[in-house]
Amino acid sequence: MSSISNPIPERIVWADVLRFIAMFMVISVHCTDPFNISPAARLNPEYNFWGTIYGSVLRPCVPLFVMLTGMLLLPVRQEIGPFYKKRLTRVIYPFLIWSVLYSLFPWFTGVLGLEPSVITKFFVYAGDSPSQAFSDSLHNILMIPFNFTPLSTHMWYIYMLVGLYLFMPIFSAWIKEATDKQKRMYLYFWGATLFMPYLHEYVAKYMLGSCPWNGSFDMLYYFAGFNGYLLLGHYLSKGNDWSISKTLLISGALFAVGYAITYVGFGKMVADPKSTEEQIELFFLYCTPNVFLMTISVFLVAKKIRISSPFWINVFANLTKFGFGIYMVHYFLVGPSFMVVDFLKVPIPIQIPVAASITFAGAWLFTALVYRILPIKAKWIMG
Repeated sequence: MSSISNPIPERIVWADVLRFIAMFMVISVHCTDPFNISPAARLNPEYNFWGTIYGSVLRPCVPLFVMLTGMLLLPVRQEIGPFYKKRLTRVIYPFLIWSVLYSLFPWFTGVLGLEPSVITKFFVYAGDSPSQAFSDSLHNILMIPFNFTPLSTHMWYIYMLVGLYLFMPIFSAWIKEATDKQKRMYLYFWGATLFMPYLHEYVAKYMLGSCPWNGSFDMLYYFAGFNGYLLLGHYLSKGNDWSISKTLLISGALFAVGYAITYVGFGKMVADPKSTEEQIELFFLYCTPNVFLMTISVFLVAKKIRISSPFWINVFANLTKFGFGIYMVHYFLVGPSFMVVDFLKVPIPIQIPVAASITFAGAWLFTALVYRILPIKAKWIMG
């Protein structure tokens, strides 16, 4: 997702493969929204069942991207000014362009004389009666510096990514001097913070010094968040002497435990009509121990991937170049992909992977086309 250029001369092919896996998982996650979010779909137990199965197995997607970012960019090898200029400009320009386009989409459908229901078919979070007024689209555009909108929910990642980029040069100064023991100690503290969402839900709202006048700034707050995945990716990139069989065995066990917790917890929350939105998302949170277990298992297995074919090496390298653009545009294609799925009468159990495949292929082709038509300017539009 992040437009990261590899600072190491020799390509890390397994990292390109892992980026493809994570990207397809991200798109698949968004293809579960019609199953898990749409009111009509939630009335059908079969949609609930498959939405929970796929939604649970796909949670490592975002943490994997963050781990790749930490692996490739930490410690930062540039001065803070050039680093910010290179990283932020390649992210912010396409982010602004596409955020505006997503915001203008409802108004554009009104100009074409289409019914508001078309918007909901494209974006499940748009609600039952989305506005087509230009004033509302303008309001959404003015809100871009502050937050994403229901029409561009995937843009939450960009706000987080910018925050990581801002933090990385500062974090990097410690990483350069820290010993492996000190890095592990940081990760231990971070690991403890992964349990905090469940402690807040099942033990007490306020813990470890947090309170109404202190917000969420508890004792472990300064070790919490996606920065832990940054450091984890950096730390685990130093090699793994495990055999393939041992890696598969341990990773399989870790993934199974993480998946079981995620599946059972999410299924229980969705089945309770009294669950709030926060409770429904509780077991899907990326910074939780169950998602961590699934993420680290996928990362460790991916490190064992070896590809020698120049054709496939180039295919995965191409994805690295187009990955950010695919992320920018793909949310426009999720709704239409399900229209195709419905038209083809695809069985419910495989609707999500089929829709994800259509979405991924369409986004990849569109991004490649933009780069072919505008080879110089494309990086400012697509990232």
